Amino acid sequence: MDDDWQQQIDALQEELVRRDDPAAWVREADAMDASRRYPALSLRGPVFGVAAQDPAAGPDWRLLKPVTDGMPQMARDGLHSHLWFMAKDDTDDPAVRRELLAAVAVMEREPVNEVEACGVRYRVVRGDEFARCDDDGLEPPRPTDLEPASRSWDKRAKDTPSPDVGFLLDPARPDGLAAGALRLGLSDFAYTGARFPSDVRRDSERAVTTHPEPVLLPTGFGVVERGRHGWQPCGTLMASPHDARRLLYNGMSEIWAMLYQYDDAKKARYARAAEEYKALDRADEFRFDDRLFRICRVERFLRMGPDGPEGPRPSDIDEYGPMKMHPTMDEDGTIHYESETAD
Repeated sequence: MDDDWQQQIDALQEELVRRDDPAAWVREADAMDASRRYPALSLRGPVFGVAAQDPAAGPDWRLLKPVTDGMPQMARDGLHSHLWFMAKDDTDDPAVRRELLAAVAVMEREPVNEVEACGVRYRVVRGDEFARCDDDGLEPPRPTDLEPASRSWDKRAKDTPSPDVGFLLDPARPDGLAAGALRLGLSDFAYTGARFPSDVRRDSERAVTTHPEPVLLPTGFGVVERGRHGWQPCGTLMASPHDARRLLYNGMSEIWAMLYQYDDAKKARYARAAEEYKALDRADEFRFDDRLFRICRVERFLRMGPDGPEGPRPSDIDEYGPMKMHPTMDEDGTIHYESETAD
């Protein structure tokens, strides 16, 4: 460890001592225990979201959309819709609406990663998703991970809101000693090995220089299944362990039967298994029908440079391109639904 790293670690420890927060010390102990029990990091790959820089609120970048999309164009689509609905619902000023719709028009035609409207910069941002692991698999939730105040299993219950929205992208934020050490360790992280194409490796190495400061994003939780080639994700990233457990419960009880067209016998068998899993209450692992599921803890980070968060890299892949997603709107707010048919 060089002198700069040691100074930063020392500063993090001093901050923790100064706060005199018993809960923070428990979280630190939990994190240190996890680093020993799950010493390796398993990289899943890139994820994408949207950040905004609003001069009216200061120079900082904050997340506008969760960094959970699997392709850059998915995040562009999210920004595209956000700007269109801002024009529809958030203003009565024709000049403001005109500027928002001009940005929408660009995103309908081009795979742009940044647009500006009404003085606000919007950027599609890129992160990496990973999990801690040992020889047996991925790390489950920790005892100190926050759970919802009301842990409902109701299929209609609302998921915990994503902690990404509004998250400040500040490399210097005091996340704690363990998080600070992880952040420092990720500073020179780059893809290596033959399983990554050469252009992916080059882009990753370049990002270490162009965007040298990692920012750890809020921890998420997911459902994974052990398969022939390792652990595979089953569904989206959730904000709490219980939300991920309910995702697994809903999948077994109803959703998978519709998606994969189970016959009546299989549908009933999975519905019974869902109730068995629910009865376990806080189970983070469940084996059924020769399948092994686990609730795992998912971490993410993105890189910051002098001009803000890193955007998509040239080697990042899209499976489709931009398109017109919403009806045509006039600057006075009139929506022409028939124009979509004409297009």
